[in-house]
Amino acid sequence: MPQEQHEDPFEGRLGAALRRVGGSFETDHHTLVGGGAARGRRLLFRRRAAMLGGVAGIALVGVGGALLLPGTGEGSGKQSVAAGRSAEPDLEQGVRDDDGAVSGAELVAMLKELLPDGRTSGESARGTSADGPPYAQVVFDDGEGGGAVQLGLGRIDADSEHARQLTDCPDKTLVGYDSCEESTLPGGARLMLFQGYEYPDRRVDTKHWYAQLVDPAGFEVSVMEWNAEAQKDAPVTRAEPPLSLASLTTIVRDPGWQPVVDAITEEPADGGTREDQGEKEESSTVRPGDGSLDAPVIGSEGIRRTLVSLLPEGVDVVGEDDEVSDFAYVVLDDGKGRSLVQVNAQPGMADLADSLFGADAETLPDGTKVVTRQGPGEKGGEGVVMWTVDTLRTDGLRVVVSAFNSGAQHTAATREAPALTMAQLREIATSERWKRLD
Repeated sequence: MPQEQHEDPFEGRLGAALRRVGGSFETDHHTLVGGGAARGRRLLFRRRAAMLGGVAGIALVGVGGALLLPGTGEGSGKQSVAAGRSAEPDLEQGVRDDDGAVSGAELVAMLKELLPDGRTSGESARGTSADGPPYAQVVFDDGEGGGAVQLGLGRIDADSEHARQLTDCPDKTLVGYDSCEESTLPGGARLMLFQGYEYPDRRVDTKHWYAQLVDPAGFEVSVMEWNAEAQKDAPVTRAEPPLSLASLTTIVRDPGWQPVVDAITEEPADGGTREDQGEKEESSTVRPGDGSLDAPVIGSEGIRRTLVSLLPEGVDVVGEDDEVSDFAYVVLDDGKGRSLVQVNAQPGMADLADSLFGADAETLPDGTKVVTRQGPGEKGGEGVVMWTVDTLRTDGLRVVVSAFNSGAQHTAATREAPALTMAQLREIATSERWKRLD
């Protein structure tokens, strides 16, 4: 998935990173190899981005250290990006035949050969020796209207937690979609088939479908498609994307992709091997305190356990997540309807204090900064409201707690107000117990 998808909060992934896929990121620095390391982080960012959607006041750090600042009075949909994304495809670059052992032109030809009968246009690609992982994109029209189709390839440790998450369907409590299927193929490859939407709040009718495959041989393949000729900001051209799930599966399972991934060992444009480039990226992004994707991460089990221990009497936990990240959620029911409560606890955020908390933020006697927000939900659920308490301690630990008047952000409100009051959210977010997380 070479382009950023599903942009999602709680990422110190988002994502994220949105994360689908969202992106998107709890990185084990030894599980991904070479150029696949960066790609794995982007995919996890999108996974978490898909799960969490746009959450006001939650800072994201995207690919390349891009910082998405908290929402202003206009809502977090008006987030700003403070850095570029050099690894994303430049869809204006066209197709070259001299950018790798497997060139962009060859990748486009391979993709087109696997497509059903139809017409292609809008070709763009990146070969195996260019900066960033190889990809190919075309606009495919089977006579019913054009749809963007994008192929992405990368190397990955198939036994890593990253690889597992790439082929796990997202939690429906956190993201709405039409269909998601997981399977293990003969030979051990894992496959996920996803049918969802470009925007979690479905503000437009752009659909986003994809197949994600992780092979035991150490490579991953994704094929994404939309029912529009571009991922974003393009009119819908057809009711559904042009390729069936069977066609997506055929493309990602093609044996021709393994030699392409093997060719990602050539020297990148700036010198050094592809593996060296991945190692440089790993070392340059692990900077606790700079808000990078690889800042320290606290496991979700400790976060969830602490959250549950701080809940007031009279509410029952009727649902919770099982992700491994710096984020956790529970669904509460106090007898008046279900209510989602989510919390993010991320250390190493002190350097972003000025960006995350304005001059009007409250400062407690111990130096903790506190900001509260109440507003509408941001993932399309009718009547949903979101109440948030955002805190930053002097040691850089940021704890953000949000509650909703629905069991999921993308479903209609089930009650007038969240199950927790603003005072209770504040008590949870400022508790000393967060300092004892493991």
